[in-house]
Amino acid sequence: MGPISRRDFVRLGAGAMAAGAAAKSIALEPEVLAAQTAQTERKIRFVSIGTGIRGCDLLRSARKVSSGVCVGTADLYDMHRKAGVEAWGADVPTTRDYRELLDRKDVDAVIVAVADFQHRRVVLDCVAAGKDVYCEKPMSHNVADGLAMVKAVQEGKRIFQAGSQRVSNTAVKKAAEIYKSGRLGEVTSIEAYTDRNSPSGAWVYPIAPDASPETIDWKTWLRDAPDQPFDAARFFRWRCFADYGEGVAGDLFVHLLSGMQCVTGINAIPERAYSTGNLTHFKDGRDFPDLLETLYDYPGVRVNMHCNQNNAAGDITIFYGKEATMTINGNTLTVAPQDTRPQPEGYSLNGWTAEAKQKYLEEWHAAHPQPPAALPLTETFSAQQGYDDTADHIANFFHAVETREHVVEDEVFGNNAAIACHMANHSYFNKNVAKWDAASQSIKG
Repeated sequence: MGPISRRDFVRLGAGAMAAGAAAKSIALEPEVLAAQTAQTERKIRFVSIGTGIRGCDLLRSARKVSSGVCVGTADLYDMHRKAGVEAWGADVPTTRDYRELLDRKDVDAVIVAVADFQHRRVVLDCVAAGKDVYCEKPMSHNVADGLAMVKAVQEGKRIFQAGSQRVSNTAVKKAAEIYKSGRLGEVTSIEAYTDRNSPSGAWVYPIAPDASPETIDWKTWLRDAPDQPFDAARFFRWRCFADYGEGVAGDLFVHLLSGMQCVTGINAIPERAYSTGNLTHFKDGRDFPDLLETLYDYPGVRVNMHCNQNNAAGDITIFYGKEATMTINGNTLTVAPQDTRPQPEGYSLNGWTAEAKQKYLEEWHAAHPQPPAALPLTETFSAQQGYDDTADHIANFFHAVETREHVVEDEVFGNNAAIACHMANHSYFNKNVAKWDAASQSIKG
């Protein structure tokens, strides 16, 4: 074959690229049935402490898991307790004092779905009572709380599952398989964001009409936070306030961080975090920004993360590899090849003479006599409509409670993700780089 012109080369390459751009769609099978305990194993008897928004969601998902049965709930708000019974779909004992549930000998495990600042107290009480624990994300409200929880769980030899359910998501698991295979090539950058554009997405939840000191045990709810008069807005919108929650970092970053850890196998605290952001729209007395952007330094990879509560751009994580780009968008995974095929130089030859340019192209084509091969197909993997990864996550927990096998998101994994959230907030509020000091187990900067 004689030398071909750059125009011919580009034409052939474009044709091959077009052929390679065709997508191959693959359905991901649901895993909840496979994750459940075998029919010969007993049902796990569990209780739910907290039956608010997330507590009710967890109960609805738990109904899909045949290996568990709810035998009681607790909440400090009367309506929440009624809603919890409705969410489970069967009458169960309910109480304001969760310690009554922990005293029961027939309870194997506890789902903890209370506000962030209450996690430490409730989890430690559960462990002291000999119960296994599924605790909602973020695992902790601060570094000290997380370290205390890890210590208690490990010393008590309890099964602990942190509740960032995308770790059990079938698309995330497929992404982890592809990442481990090396198909992406060297990955040095990851971008992740989850954005919303509504009052509900910024936690401006309605105040229930019956909310009062009579229907809500405000004093007990406030036990681990600064004392103040009853404030229904703080009770229903606690994620907005630093006394109780962790803002967009604890509510949204934690999912992105957990997914990233699962896919890459990086079960570690970031070395550094630098945040910027602002509070532009939801100026309702909240402590946290409605836009937060953080750059993380993890071993070998940079992670660029942001959450915006003023634009609904989606929930997306992108892994930028030398050989392919992998994108997780909700329950859909796409792997698109990068075009790394050899090509002759073009742009810089604009400064060469025609004779020198022609000589270079002839020599290049002589060294590369074959036309470029077609790119691999872009692959898209999608979970079935209505897929519930929370059910998979709970099923994994119930299975571990019965078998004492390891869960997919244990106390160390959950604590690492939570500390990354704390570092993002630390950097934002202190306007500097947050650094993890392993020796003192604390955030510096």
